[in-house]
Amino acid sequence: MRIKVLVVLCFSICCSLYAQKQPNVIVVLADDIGTGDISYYRKMHSNKIIVETPTLDKLSKEGIVFTDAHSPAALCAPTRYAIMTGNHCYRSYAPWGVWGCYQPSPIEEKDLTLGKLMKRAGYKTSFFGKWGFGMDFGRKDNPNVVYRSPRKEHETDVDITKVLDKGPVQNGFDYSYMYPAGIQAEPYAVYENGVMEPLGKDSEITLITKEYGKNLGFKLDKKEGLGDSNWNPFNSGKLLVDKAVKFIQRNAKTEAPFFMYYCSQAVHKPHTPSKSLNGTKIAGTTPSNHLDMVKELDIQMEMIVQTLKEQGVYDNTLIIFTSDNGGLLVKETLQSGHKPSNIYRGGKNQAYEGGTRVPFIAWWPKEIKGKQVSDAPVIGIDVMATLAAITNQKIEEGQAMDSSNLFPIMKGEKGVKPHDFLITQSGTSKCAMITDDGWKLIIKFDKKDKTDATRVPFALFNLNNNISEKESENLIDKPKYQAKVKELFEKYDKTRDSKIKTGNP
Repeated sequence: MRIKVLVVLCFSICCSLYAQKQPNVIVVLADDIGTGDISYYRKMHSNKIIVETPTLDKLSKEGIVFTDAHSPAALCAPTRYAIMTGNHCYRSYAPWGVWGCYQPSPIEEKDLTLGKLMKRAGYKTSFFGKWGFGMDFGRKDNPNVVYRSPRKEHETDVDITKVLDKGPVQNGFDYSYMYPAGIQAEPYAVYENGVMEPLGKDSEITLITKEYGKNLGFKLDKKEGLGDSNWNPFNSGKLLVDKAVKFIQRNAKTEAPFFMYYCSQAVHKPHTPSKSLNGTKIAGTTPSNHLDMVKELDIQMEMIVQTLKEQGVYDNTLIIFTSDNGGLLVKETLQSGHKPSNIYRGGKNQAYEGGTRVPFIAWWPKEIKGKQVSDAPVIGIDVMATLAAITNQKIEEGQAMDSSNLFPIMKGEKGVKPHDFLITQSGTSKCAMITDDGWKLIIKFDKKDKTDATRVPFALFNLNNNISEKESENLIDKPKYQAKVKELFEKYDKTRDSKIKTGNP
């Protein structure tokens, strides 16, 4: 009997030690945050700071920041597919994005996802916030039949009470608290583990209209649609971060480490900041509602970090912070002197650097030394291979084709080049960008983007010139640069059309 007890005890101790060795992991994907929105990045180029982000600044100082980091696309939906799977956007059936939660998901059943990767490593996995691309809801007249959206106003034939398939639960996440389309589009509701969670005791499903939003003091960003009768985006940030805090509290001291993929509602429209969070007033404390939400995002991070400390797992948690696309160019924000895109041209949705340049911060005291700044070209897709390396996993052939392992750089290794070149894309203008050794070619696509789609070189920029004047001179028509245009154009075509692997795990 004593031997049996000792065996059980030794097994428990070994499991506990293994759990302690494996870090908890939190990946934060902010919504519409540019490099200029994080004051640590902004201070690299200017002393004029309109809104401070102290929590993210502290993580930046104590970890590593990447100054040449990009989102896969300048818009959210294609980026979210790419980061979730480690694949370039063009590997999806809808390379320019899946717009609407009632559309087919771009993730196939065979695809590796961040949730599946971390679950097979023994993690308790969780997803919080904006899913941001298609999934399966049922029809109201037959809830077991998948509803497909005609993308028209007032779609009321859909049963929004639960997710049938293709949501977080089916993609490797043990727990989820989800806004299917964030706070900007239908269904205007929140889901816990795929089931609609009533926002009030008297909640019922109703049509969320422009008038409904006006009465609450916000403007719908997208079309009217079904939602919870107690829907109020001013409360969405607090709901989200409170659930994340509770998840950490429940799982911080269990044997299995936890993985949290936290996709914030901030700072997407409608700009509906919380009145206060964590004892700090937010709404009305900055020059614009947009900047109020930048402040709120940092306080959400403060609450997460604070909880990690309280639970005693702060030092053995890896935090990766990035964004789904570049910053928003909001009139009131720009008038205040704040520059969401920092020194870069353009912003969200655009093919210029401001459309895809995003913050990328990694923090883990046990393994990542502080005060590191890397100019290695990286992309949000790299999260997958990095987490695989940290959890000692090998990614199978045909999975996460474009993800590169950034852990060697995080640990301070020099001369590591995660990508031979970067491929990104714009938004509604349907442009692709290839950047190689500081030379950037923008390629314009026709609207169809089929196999025989017309692709035309549109602009060539030398990003090696004066950093504050990047993309100021289009060299596309200058004779001396035609060889460079040809080289980059052929490299893009060959890479995309052959479906060749581009990542370095």
